[in-house]
Order: sequence, then C-alpha cells, then structure tokens
Amino acid sequence: MKAKQRKALITRITNETNIRIELNLDGSGIHRNETGLPFLNHMLDLLGRHGLFDLRTKAVGDLDVDIHHTNEDVGITLGQAFSKALGKKEKIRRYGFASVPMDEVLAKVTLDISGRPSLHISKSKGVKFSRLENYSFHDAMEFMKAFCQHSGINMHIEILTGHDSHHIIEGVFKATAKALDQAVQIDSRVRGIPSTKGKL
Repeated sequence: MKAKQRKALITRITNETNIRIELNLDGSGIHRNETGLPFLNHMLDLLGRHGLFDLRTKAVGDLDVDIHHTNEDVGITLGQAFSKALGKKEKIRRYGFASVPMDEVLAKVTLDISGRPSLHISKSKGVKFSRLENYSFHDAMEFMKAFCQHSGINMHIEILTGHDSHHIIEGVFKATAKALDQAVQIDSRVRGIPSTKGKL
C-alpha cells in the first residue's frame, strides 16, 4: 500500500500581503514560485528542486512600500505549510545537515525539527558580503527566521567561506533544502515520535 503523501495548502491574507502556498514533502522537486521578488522566486525554486519538494507559491504584497512584508510573510506561510505537512511528525528522521559548495562559498546548515524554533547564524572571519540591488543576506535571514519560527525548526547556518552575496544566499538555500530533505524523511526504524518526550 502506497504511503499517504504529506501535503499542505496554506493561505495567509493580511492588509499587506496575500499568499498561497502548496507543498508536498513527498514530491519530486516540481516548483513554481511567484512572489513578486525575482531573487526570492529563484531561492524558493532551489528549495523545491534540491529538497525534492513540490512547491508552488503565489504572493501579492505591498512591494511599492518595501520587500519586507512579502519576504517575511512568505517565510511565515512556508513554515506553516511545513508544519502542517509534517503532521504529528511520526517516524521522521528529525535531524538534517548539509554542507554545500557554491563556487567560492561553502555553506553549512544543521537543523532539528524540534518544535522549539530558533535561528543561529555564524560566519568565518574572512567572509565578505557584496551588495545586491534588490535582495540582501539580511533579507534572506529574515525569511529564514520567519520560516523557522512557524515550522518549529531549530536551525544553525554557518558561512565558512565566501565573498559574493548571491553565491552565499544560494549556498544557504541549497544546504537548507538538502538538510530539510534529510530531516523529513520517513525512517522505518523509528517508532512513533522521534523524541523521548513522546512529542515534538
């Protein structure tokens, strides 16, 4: 008997944004993301493709004011979608980690689907950030913070090398995709919830 696919459809409507996200954790990397922010679209495409999640995002926001509301609210909604798709989190591996090279960048992401959300960011001394016109490393980390808070994930991001912000952000998203793919996988050896507490 084929296992039930873990899917979620989440909509978030505020005075600032209108967002709809469809997510299938057991997908094949099919993606279509339209947020009004081309760079964020690209990062979400990477997340779906390299995590092998089917991910569709449609967002309309007050981009004439700033990108902040759309960027953060997409992170919130995606986090909620992951949380819903995971359900009771039975039999998942729970932990994930990945180191991904992106040209001169080496980015590492380690995460725990713990139900105790937090985001921790560190970088090596020699790491530099170049200027991007429409999306910054700060914007990317605000997205990740919102995602972690609403998915219940504890995430550590380490930037070991790099000097191009585009490459750094892309490396982080690819490493996040691979770590998430690992953490959400069903492991037949796990009985029930992967915690001595019996709850995540």
